[in-house]
Amino acid sequence: MQNDTGIETQLKDALQLSNASWAVVAERVGGAWILRVVCRLNKVNQNRLIDHLSKTFVDAWLCGSLSGGNMRSANLAKELKLGAERFYAFPLSGTSRALLVGADNLSNDGQRLWKLTASLLADRNSLETQPFIPDLQSGLAFNLPLAIEKVLSVFVQSVQSQGVWVAIRRGDSLDILAEWNDPQAKGKSLQIDANPILRRLNRSLAHVTILQGQPNWDNLPHGALKPGTNFWICVPLAIGQRLIGVVALWRQKEMNAGEVGQLNELAARIAPSIEVVVTFSEMTAHLHRLGLLNDFVLTVSSAQNLDQIAKRMFGLLSRSFNTELIALFLRSSDGRVVRDYRLVEGRVNVVSISLEGHSIQPFLREGRLRRVIDSASDTVALFHKDARSSLIVPLRYRGATIGMLVVESLLVEAFSQYDEHLMVVIASHLAGLIEYTRLREEAEGRARGLSLIHEVVQQVIGSTNKREVAQITADLVAQYFKYDLATILLVDDAQKFSIQGIGGAHAGQVKRGLAGAEFIQKDGITGQVARTGKSILVNDTAQEKLYEPIKGWEAGSEVCVAVKEGESILGIIDVENREQNAFTHNDLIAMESLAGILASVVSSANQYQKLQELVRQLRATEVELNARMEAQRSAENRLIQAAKLAAVGEMAAGVAHELNNPLTTVTGFSELVLEDLPVESDHREEMEMVLKEARRASDVVRRLLDFSRQGEPVRARASLNDVVKDVIALTRHLIHTNEVHLHVMIDDALPWIFMDHNQMKQVLLNLIHNALQAMPSGGELSVQTASVRRGERDWAVLSVKDSGVGISLADQNRIFEPFFTKGEHGGTGLGLSVTYGIVTDHGGTIEVTSERNNGSTFAVYLPI
Repeated sequence: MQNDTGIETQLKDALQLSNASWAVVAERVGGAWILRVVCRLNKVNQNRLIDHLSKTFVDAWLCGSLSGGNMRSANLAKELKLGAERFYAFPLSGTSRALLVGADNLSNDGQRLWKLTASLLADRNSLETQPFIPDLQSGLAFNLPLAIEKVLSVFVQSVQSQGVWVAIRRGDSLDILAEWNDPQAKGKSLQIDANPILRRLNRSLAHVTILQGQPNWDNLPHGALKPGTNFWICVPLAIGQRLIGVVALWRQKEMNAGEVGQLNELAARIAPSIEVVVTFSEMTAHLHRLGLLNDFVLTVSSAQNLDQIAKRMFGLLSRSFNTELIALFLRSSDGRVVRDYRLVEGRVNVVSISLEGHSIQPFLREGRLRRVIDSASDTVALFHKDARSSLIVPLRYRGATIGMLVVESLLVEAFSQYDEHLMVVIASHLAGLIEYTRLREEAEGRARGLSLIHEVVQQVIGSTNKREVAQITADLVAQYFKYDLATILLVDDAQKFSIQGIGGAHAGQVKRGLAGAEFIQKDGITGQVARTGKSILVNDTAQEKLYEPIKGWEAGSEVCVAVKEGESILGIIDVENREQNAFTHNDLIAMESLAGILASVVSSANQYQKLQELVRQLRATEVELNARMEAQRSAENRLIQAAKLAAVGEMAAGVAHELNNPLTTVTGFSELVLEDLPVESDHREEMEMVLKEARRASDVVRRLLDFSRQGEPVRARASLNDVVKDVIALTRHLIHTNEVHLHVMIDDALPWIFMDHNQMKQVLLNLIHNALQAMPSGGELSVQTASVRRGERDWAVLSVKDSGVGISLADQNRIFEPFFTKGEHGGTGLGLSVTYGIVTDHGGTIEVTSERNNGSTFAVYLPI
């Protein structure tokens, strides 16, 4: 709160003359009332008054006084303790302020005195001009809501109205960001093409006025119009021929030409400032999204297991897209189970359930990206209640869809095409990370399962007592996997299932609960497995119709597998846990593996020699698995490095975008200066050099941008010479700084070939980078195109020759393998592998000729 000495003096004089208790000047800003000047009201009562003004009916009452321009009064409740019985409001004309007076009763003379005071204050306020120019140092340009509130205030003060709202364009919709006297409008999103008034305004970029009774009165986009409202106007905020927002106002009386002109003039002056604020806001969001890639590399890629990956990924996406409607679905390696990750009340919840019949199944089968703008007009069923828009991105690894990443929002059109591209980049790296992590987890799980099997075999070898075998197995299962209950039932001599072994912390409790009853429930989970031989994994027994609890024991999750020999069912293994979501697909695989071994032991206890051989094989397998796990960890480190390089590439494209704007400005102003500069001017040569160099820099930026826009592969007849020219323009400076002499020999008669222009640029760029790495101390680099005939076909040849360290004969057989690198120059080992894939996909071949210390020549042959 602030006091102005001159205004406070006027209020004191008026209080003394009218015998009023207190007076304040209040202003409505951003939907709330602020006390600007206070007289004879202590801080406790000031807070009470602010609380009273924040009530909806009081706010509406005061807004009515402002819009009507009339004095109003009302009784004050005694419990407010404001030291007055009545409450008087005197609007300050042409502003969003009111003079509020507390008194037991104001006489007619007193009311006239306060009206005169309000008029004087209004005149004083009209002299205070507030041009809307964003102050970059104060942070206004970085605060879009605050800037739009200031725009709203300017329009409220410009002409008398009953209500106003300001909307900013986002894509094909207008988002209402600020309102005055229309609290329901804020946050609304208006589709431009869905409303005839907004369509007309978007095409003409001229204001639209509508009187009650005209045809379009019922099509008003939004407005809490009060009874008696007869006039509505919508003024465009435009930059050139582009609509960036609108301002809507309404009132009882039709505006005259002067008022409409004043609004149009105000909109024209304010629009450029709004453009600056919106641009800064979008740039901030853009940089925030780019930071997501860096965060992904630094946090998600360092996760140790799938649950950590999901938790960190959800945290990043939740902060970046301001939503908690996030899901991750991972299909098991055998395609039977889906791992369902959801963000529930800020925590990641995971459950493993059957893929059959799951809502994600058709998306996994289709394997393509979906961006739902508005679920109300789209046939795609979303995954979260009340979600309006969605990004459904496939996780693809080596051509197969291994899962789906879903981000949804309660807002319409919450995700842009840029968000879609960003999610595709993240999903591509996430898929590889998930697959390697899953392979490691499965390998560790199988190693743990094999250790269990090894222990079981060691302890039961030579035993012919099935009960002893079953009990040892049950105890070991509960011990190795920390299960609350592990039960093994085998078919006895009477061809009935009976408990042969039971282990775990709750084994005794279950035995007492059964008390002679059958463990296998005919219509339950165990009964179905015993009948069909098909394994069942349940992570929430409360949602499973087949589950039947045992007296005194109720599980939260359960895994049940059959012990089979061929088509014959010898028994079942049933493990349970009190907690929900206690089991993963790895637990199911481990129990199925154990069931296979147990079947062998039960069916033939005399196969001692075979089991000894199996023990030897298991030990060898364990060693092999450990070696594979180590190799996988090494591959993961390389994948993380590749992800970092991809993130750097994305950021480089962003930098190129930012450089393009200032270069355009330099070019434009240089041309204008040259037009006005006399031919004989001493400075003309320098200005021409500035223009030439700016154009050259713009050309390099354009080529970099063209190269960074990686879209869908598009093949067409094109010139291989153009590819060479584009790449040389991009790398010439890099080649020069490496002290390498470049020689380019182009065959001008080379026919065009059928190719993807961007992919061929990638091929040449990779070969040039490899050549530069092979010449750390400088050297000679030659790039040449030619045409040759081999056999019955003509070929276009692109060759890159360097004078570097060369490649040994042994390494020449492996250089096109993924991740193969000698580690001498810090490479990822992916460049030549990607190059080889692109060339072979074009029906071509790539050949290498090299000797140690005598340089290398890579020749790419493409069919003409």
